[in-house]
Amino acid sequence: MDLFDKINHRHGPLKDYAASSEGYYMFPKLEGELGPRMIFNGEEVIMWSINDYLGLGNNPEVRKRDAESAAKWGLSYPMGSRMMSGHTHKHEQFQNEIAEFEGKESAFLLNYGYQGVVSIVQSLVDRHDVIVYDYESHACIVDGVSLHLGKRFVYDHNDMGSLKKQLERAEKVIEITGGAILVISEGVFGMRGDQGKLKEIVALKKDHSFRLFIDDAHGFGTLGSQGQGTSYEQGVQDEIDIYFATFAKSFASIGAFVASTKEIILHLQYTMRSQIFAKSLPMPMVEGALYKLQLLRESTENKDKLWTIANALQTGLTKIGYNIGNTNSAVTPVYLKGSIEDARKIVEEMREKYRIFTSMVVYPVIPKGMIVLRIIPTAAHTMKEVDETLEVFEKMKPFIAALAPQE
Repeated sequence: MDLFDKINHRHGPLKDYAASSEGYYMFPKLEGELGPRMIFNGEEVIMWSINDYLGLGNNPEVRKRDAESAAKWGLSYPMGSRMMSGHTHKHEQFQNEIAEFEGKESAFLLNYGYQGVVSIVQSLVDRHDVIVYDYESHACIVDGVSLHLGKRFVYDHNDMGSLKKQLERAEKVIEITGGAILVISEGVFGMRGDQGKLKEIVALKKDHSFRLFIDDAHGFGTLGSQGQGTSYEQGVQDEIDIYFATFAKSFASIGAFVASTKEIILHLQYTMRSQIFAKSLPMPMVEGALYKLQLLRESTENKDKLWTIANALQTGLTKIGYNIGNTNSAVTPVYLKGSIEDARKIVEEMREKYRIFTSMVVYPVIPKGMIVLRIIPTAAHTMKEVDETLEVFEKMKPFIAALAPQE
């Protein structure tokens, strides 16, 4: 069979909905400046689907500094990969400052978060080693694990009994191979909003020998006394062997970093293929990251605003009878039951009638029969927008119940 003919007959679970969903439910076109109110299909909507937790994406001072940096450097400098010609004092400065901020010996600046995780996993293990990772891990972790030539075991989400069982399986493997064990969890799971049970995972080190890698994309900037992340929030940062976070959430930008011991960062620096063979992060983004890190160190104002909004929204949704699961982060999932068609009708009703924009999560991302309306509060939202949104959710209850009665 011709390759293109084969691809055209192999749609995949998401591509099946492209004809009826693209441009509205998937790949929607949002217009206007980033913020709590944007334009969708020519109408202003209250926007709950932008991962700009600290509201920095449209912060006037941030934009001013971004513009000045872009005018000074352009978007090309430095050219080449970090190893060949793309390393600068500013890149190094950020690495030193973020390592100190995270209480680690060393750090390395990455040009992207997704490919950074894939490459970190690939660099840490060989075919003799075993990876044990959470079932709810982000796609970047899953893709990194899929490249592993050795054994990999998945444990039930945040289930320490399941993790212990998989560690015991892994130990039997490395007795034969002579390898080691890497455990991977997220700091905050981006769909459910619950924090990884880092304290409990760390406690298992007493009886099992493994290293722990944390992807804290949603925890960095939002948790911890100054936004250092989930492991600071839980008081176990010293026991996190490799800490990773992206700029795509709280920093509203592109890039990421990984922090660990000097020896491990040196190893990653010279083995991460996605960094060795890719262009360096442009200077305006590096200087932007330095400024945003400065904001985290100097004030908790933006983080405090975020939590005022998140707490009010989550408390309000629970009070009027919605199930938001076990979230203990800013991520706010609303759990419903119904088909994909039900989900489409609910989202369309909220967008067209009430001008509330949320994202829907359906199968195959979550099990069939489940619907998640994923809401992302930010420091840029106001209590007025929270109140308006809660009023809409109250009004939507009969509509939702008529589609698929909820328990």
